[in-house]
Amino acid sequence: MEEVSSITEFGKVIIFLITGLLAMGGAYFVNHLLSPNHPNPEKNSSYECGEEPSGSSWLQFNSRFYVIALIFLLFDVEMIFVFPWATVFADSELIAADARWGWLSFTEMLGFLSILILGLVYVWRKKDLDWIKPKPTAVSTDTAIPLSAYEAINKEVYVPFKNKVEPETEKVATPVVSKPKFVPRFKKA
Repeated sequence: MEEVSSITEFGKVIIFLITGLLAMGGAYFVNHLLSPNHPNPEKNSSYECGEEPSGSSWLQFNSRFYVIALIFLLFDVEMIFVFPWATVFADSELIAADARWGWLSFTEMLGFLSILILGLVYVWRKKDLDWIKPKPTAVSTDTAIPLSAYEAINKEVYVPFKNKVEPETEKVATPVVSKPKFVPRFKKA
């Protein structure tokens, strides 16, 4: 007679998930206990490849860096699939056993590469691969504020709590409020 398992397959999955969560939580807890935590201004400053941070961190990045990086990553990762195909396609024993394997792997790779080339043509047609900087255009607004005011604001250096002004409040006589008539009483168990 077959023995019946006392735990179902879903129960095994739940036990596996609980064990994984406990192991992950335990690792975080041990890391929190053992890691040193001594913040200072040097540690809290931004890190720029070993150089002292200088200037404003609010810089405009050209979005082409991001697009080119994503396109490179896409095609780089997709090329990983070409190497296993090349090993299967070059396996003479497999092709000798059945010639259809060679044609099947060849047509699959033609389809795969045609999709990649189609994506490359699409990106090329959208001119996302052009590295020519766009011509900067000056932004014009209809405002009465002179440009010198903007330049003065941009030249200011931010110092935390330097310009903190306490608001002046008028002293107003506050009326005397009587105590509330309801006093909560908590019963002890």
